[in-house]
Amino acid sequence: MAPIKSSNQTSAKPVKKTKTLEGILATTPDPTRQAVLADYQVAVTLMQQGKFSEAHPAMEKLLKDAPPELTDRIRMYLAACVAQSAKGEHQFKNTEEQYDFAISLINDGQYEEARQHLNEIADGAPEADYPFYGLAVLASMTGDAETCLDKLGEAIRRKPQNRFQARSDSDFQSMADDPRFTELLYPDA
Repeated sequence: MAPIKSSNQTSAKPVKKTKTLEGILATTPDPTRQAVLADYQVAVTLMQQGKFSEAHPAMEKLLKDAPPELTDRIRMYLAACVAQSAKGEHQFKNTEEQYDFAISLINDGQYEEARQHLNEIADGAPEADYPFYGLAVLASMTGDAETCLDKLGEAIRRKPQNRFQARSDSDFQSMADDPRFTELLYPDA
């Protein structure tokens, strides 16, 4: 008599089953859908890395072939790409307006972007004292004493009134115990 094969000893690969309203149906993987999902993952990763200008065309391309359950999410990501891309494109009427924006970035804790704007102002307006004062404040707030002293010294050299402003500026609080800072602000003492 031949041995009876139990149901758990089958050699065939299990078929993926999907639940639907009509019951459970066997499905085969759709290579097109798998490719779209892989492209979607790449586009989302680009967004997570802050590469919105690269993610935007990838999301637009996906919108054409995406499964219906992803189209709303892709549209949402497209809107986020547009908003984030536009965020970095500021049009300033003058350097004072850009300086005000840089100070607001410092107040918001966005130090690197603020530093870029302040350096851009210093490069574009070589006679201006305020970008150096702003860079000194930024350096003080980030604990860079050497840069703070250097930039504040340059701001004072360009406009001596900055010495008096710095004396009462709470943003230089971290520098208060540094004798070089005191000497810079009170040279006659």
